[in-house]
Amino acid sequence: MLSVPSYSPMPLISIIIAVYNDWTALNLCLDSITQQTEAPDFEVIVVDDGSDEAAPAAIRHWASRLPLTIPRQPHAGISTARNRGIRDAKGAILFFVDADCRLHPNALSSLASATAAAPAYSYFQARLAGGGSGIVGRAEVLRLIALQSQLLQSNGCIRYLNTAGFAVRRSKVDVEKGLFDPDALRAEDTLLLANLIQHRELPFFVGDAIVRHDVPLPLMQCFRKDIRSALLERKTFDIIASKGITVRMTHRERLKMLRSMWILSKHPSIGRGAWFVLTARQSLQRITSFFYPLFRKRYEPPTRTLLVARTDQPRPKGEAS
Repeated sequence: MLSVPSYSPMPLISIIIAVYNDWTALNLCLDSITQQTEAPDFEVIVVDDGSDEAAPAAIRHWASRLPLTIPRQPHAGISTARNRGIRDAKGAILFFVDADCRLHPNALSSLASATAAAPAYSYFQARLAGGGSGIVGRAEVLRLIALQSQLLQSNGCIRYLNTAGFAVRRSKVDVEKGLFDPDALRAEDTLLLANLIQHRELPFFVGDAIVRHDVPLPLMQCFRKDIRSALLERKTFDIIASKGITVRMTHRERLKMLRSMWILSKHPSIGRGAWFVLTARQSLQRITSFFYPLFRKRYEPPTRTLLVARTDQPRPKGEAS
């Protein structure tokens, strides 16, 4: 395990990044962390989830500029990797970021300010910004703007959780057990959100802590990934269903979001084409999920996605109806 001493024996924030063969994307992520302004003390824990090769020199080089550790484990899935990062972390705030993300320069300072100003909250969702080249990237920009806008509650919380930019107070986590269910090898953040809603909690939205999540894949590769994701995430949805919680938006909410995205797509920087691509991708996922029983013997769960959880239980205290 590669390591250098942290800049502080007790950093405020532990940035935890699970990696599986994502070294090229991670290089850009680490570069964005070095560019943080007025950042509190922090550490970076990159958990190598059994990649084909250990961290290359280009990644290990960042240890000279960052308080970086790179523990390595046999491949066990993203949930197990993140739980390993939790055990190694020393920070009071655990901040989960994906390897293909980039932090805006004030992301850590904004997160630190929000956690200090809102002691009543234990979970925090950073604002995600889409990115990437071409129409797929513009579709991701459109999706994230509409999704976060619609799901933001009047009390500052958000009915949404994405581990591409999610933080939790260490005091709320069973360090040995971890935060993520190891059986959820796909859609693990959806399961976590469902658990929070079940306990009448939602993440507090930190709009100034911006994390850019790029989608570099061309359109056809995105379609193939969407099909595979819809098949692989079903095990997690079964776990959620066993808790008596229904996930995904209602039809009314989905139609409202489609209308909102249509309006947003008229902006020249996004374009109507992005709306059609996004609608096609979401429809493909829904169709694939519907026909899942026909494919279940050919696919075995794991991987990662994002979804919105909903329940018929009473809303968390302070949440708008």
